[in-house]
Amino acid sequence: MKIVSRNEELLRDALSCLPQPSSRTSLTSCNKLIRFEDISAAAFKIQYGVQKTPCMYSRLSKQYGMDIYLKKEFLQYTGSVKERGVLYLLMSLPQDQQRKGVIVASDSNFSMAVAYHASELRIPVFVIVCTSTAPARVKMCREYGAMVISYGTTAKDSQVHARRLAQENGYLYLEEEDSAVYLSGLGTVGLEMYEQVPKLDAVIFPAGGHCGLLAGSAAALKHLNPHISIIGVESESFPVLQQSLKAGHPAEDQACNNHHFYGDVSGVCFGSNSLQLTGKLVDKVVAVREEDILISMLRLLEYERATVDAEGAIGLAALVAGKLPELKGKRVAVVICSGNLELHLLQQCIAHALTLDNRVCRFSLVISDCPGDMSKLLEILAREEARVLDIKQERTFVTSELFTVEVICTVETRDKIHTAQLRNALLERYPRTVWTER
Repeated sequence: MKIVSRNEELLRDALSCLPQPSSRTSLTSCNKLIRFEDISAAAFKIQYGVQKTPCMYSRLSKQYGMDIYLKKEFLQYTGSVKERGVLYLLMSLPQDQQRKGVIVASDSNFSMAVAYHASELRIPVFVIVCTSTAPARVKMCREYGAMVISYGTTAKDSQVHARRLAQENGYLYLEEEDSAVYLSGLGTVGLEMYEQVPKLDAVIFPAGGHCGLLAGSAAALKHLNPHISIIGVESESFPVLQQSLKAGHPAEDQACNNHHFYGDVSGVCFGSNSLQLTGKLVDKVVAVREEDILISMLRLLEYERATVDAEGAIGLAALVAGKLPELKGKRVAVVICSGNLELHLLQQCIAHALTLDNRVCRFSLVISDCPGDMSKLLEILAREEARVLDIKQERTFVTSELFTVEVICTVETRDKIHTAQLRNALLERYPRTVWTER
């Protein structure tokens, strides 16, 4: 957590462990920054302000050959695990700073958590967003109780404006980083999971740019049981954490996709504290494809009735992709940390996931334009128990013989095997059937 204001001296007591940006923190000093006692203190202090979310046995266990327990952090009030770190930080602020207020500059899960918990603690809170921010996000922050101001066309514009307001009015400018206070709050997830699921063999966390949850929870779990395997999962498109661990310092100037689908998975905002904790305590970091994340979102929606975003689904995606075969037969907990997916993206994600999972397919074929031929095609689809989603007929631009019609059909099937059966049945009757590849 980066703290920037003209009143930084007010935080000396609460945030004395914050590393200086210009200094390199050793593993020894890093270990002092976040102790098990700090995480326990955070858990006691925030216990009535955040949900103790369930860590439940999943029906996906049989499908992937292991006992899977899902820690459902998306059930927090703002839909994100970041409430834990934010609440502990806000409760640690001196009273005079709480009276003056705090300010943030983004529409992220972190900002929404600040908006909600600052309002609950009666701390004046301001959220600065750029003009391109989704209206739904702006509305949500206002409903949480924040004063939301649209300024500038880019995130950098809103950040500069927020800093200026902080300097002029004495607000505390908060930007997500990896202070000891913030990591201790996030680390309470590890404490809860250890209590909820006995004899854990491994725990899977989202990683990527914001690996505070991974680092903080690893500190708690490794203290309680050094034999628990801690695994981080990030996107193949931007393996920021793996590159940083290899280089020995936070990677800079990474080309990250700013699409809202990825959220914090593609960020580069973690600092040396989280990185060194990760390097010391995390056993393995793996990367998954976008396709694996989409299918993971589909599995969670179908089997758990859980609507999550990419950050929430990326941990399970490592199991979906078969990246962790060593966990077969083990007791594994997966943190589902975020559920803030915009509605228009949800529709697109589910449509893509069904196609990737061979559950929706499209084909085209040419039949004679005579009464009864279309009925025969539909009879085959009905016999094969394929559900027709869309069907189009093209007569004008058909390049084959006259008096024929090209039929373009989109159907839903049960799975890959069912799709193959349908394809064989159609090729037997219509040898020139063309399937649209993914």
